[in-house]
Amino acid sequence: MNNTLKSMRHRTSWGLADRACGGMHWVRSLACLLWAAILLVGISVPAHATPIGLQGRWSVLSADGSAQPTDKVSATGGRFRYEAEFVLAGAEQHVIDFKNSSVIGRFEHRVTDSQGREVLRARGGLQDTSPNPFFLRHARELTLPPGAYKLVTELESPFFLAHPEPYVDRLDNYRQAIKLGNALVLLCLGVFLGLGLYYVSLALIRRQRVHAMYALFILGNLLYNATALLVARELFGVDWFYLISAPILLSNIAYIVFVIDLLGIRAETTPRLHRVSQLVMGLMVVFVLVSLVKPNWSLEFDRVGVGMFLLFGVVAGVAQAWRGNALARLYLLANAGFFVSGVTAITVLDLEGVFAIYIEHIGLVAVAIEVLLLALVLSYQFGLLEQEKAAALARAENNLRLACTDALTGLPNRYALEIELERLPQVGTLTFVDLDGLKHYNDTYGHASGDQLLRDFSNALSVRLAERATLHRLGGDEFAVTSHAGEVQWIEQHLNDAVAVLLGNGYQFGGASFGSVRAFECVQRDQLKHLADTRMYEHKRRRRVRDRVSGFDQDVA
Repeated sequence: MNNTLKSMRHRTSWGLADRACGGMHWVRSLACLLWAAILLVGISVPAHATPIGLQGRWSVLSADGSAQPTDKVSATGGRFRYEAEFVLAGAEQHVIDFKNSSVIGRFEHRVTDSQGREVLRARGGLQDTSPNPFFLRHARELTLPPGAYKLVTELESPFFLAHPEPYVDRLDNYRQAIKLGNALVLLCLGVFLGLGLYYVSLALIRRQRVHAMYALFILGNLLYNATALLVARELFGVDWFYLISAPILLSNIAYIVFVIDLLGIRAETTPRLHRVSQLVMGLMVVFVLVSLVKPNWSLEFDRVGVGMFLLFGVVAGVAQAWRGNALARLYLLANAGFFVSGVTAITVLDLEGVFAIYIEHIGLVAVAIEVLLLALVLSYQFGLLEQEKAAALARAENNLRLACTDALTGLPNRYALEIELERLPQVGTLTFVDLDGLKHYNDTYGHASGDQLLRDFSNALSVRLAERATLHRLGGDEFAVTSHAGEVQWIEQHLNDAVAVLLGNGYQFGGASFGSVRAFECVQRDQLKHLADTRMYEHKRRRRVRDRVSGFDQDVA
């Protein structure tokens, strides 16, 4: 019994600690720190790139090879040509790369000198098998003497995320400039992988759809970014181009379901929000079906889908927060920066003045920060659950204590004895005790005197038994002692000592009869109690015979 209460108190204390750690202020503080960190990164985005200015001309190439001037590449893909002249003033090594985006199917650079002689030809792209000399980059080295040159770059891709505009930079500057972007890629993909596995584990253990949907959302972004930013190609040799768009089509739907479950959007309680969520999911399913027929439009559908779920998340969060949903307020905190950076990632096509950081990097970091912040939201949700659990455990502990405690003496009662007998080892003992004199003092001096007799006896005996044995009051003048060590003689000696205390306190009719039994003597616990009771009454009979012989023949039991 004592062990049961101690165990419950231990769990309750942990619940209270989790509740303290799961406070909303803790989540807010970490959220602010994370967004401050990303703001600092954003300030340093231009990095160290010092490109040579290229004033180029774009043209779209038709199937017959003819070229028509255009202002930009088409988001739904095709073949395009870029032509520009540039001058190398020094003898340093240079590189040629693309700004804004790395989502390029195939490219080919041709550089000619002032006499029209071809001095460089280089190929690459996500759909090309040519090795990349720079990790996670499409850059190619230019080792050319000073002079005037012409660049002709041809691109062919199923779709484009932004405008992949060529630029030339010095090699030493370029190596320094790309470090930040590459570090962000590896760091954020590590976050996706770690938290993705975490949410998968939660989904399997807790069997809740909300965790499974967010795991799918993270998985979709992991596949998209790993493919778009060359990680899948460089590390695993995966060059399936549509891993850029297809996972996002599905992860957008998963995110809507996640928001529905997280914020508790139900047809019964929030009918308008529920109808909007069904409409948004229906449109996203249409996007998936159309993409099967027109795959070059899939990335555009991704773009629209991201905008839809960002807007739905904000609207749903505001609506539920207005209703008093604390989790919705935290969700809005996590989603605020994600909304701004996410909208930037799907609407901006040209990062003016920024060369080493891609638009993909902005979306990658935005999702990574939201994933981290929502992990804090989830921890707060767990904190709320722990608060409820701690309160329930406290109530259960109090109810159990009340149910197992005798109100008059504070001793464990008959119910507690039943629990204790289940735990009693084979070497343990049970002693039944019948206190003499209770009826006499109740009838002669009133029940207050009888109650005091019970309290004095229980106090005198329980202090002597201490932690080596447990005294129970079964009701009326009946008590029981359990001992795991089976110290019968020691217990009976202290019973006699307790009776001596009663006599010394003026209870001249006080006395006790007792009978002990060892656990191994009986197979059934009921038999154990019956045998202890029988031996107690045998002891009572012997005491009465002894009292008659000695001349003390009053029945005060």
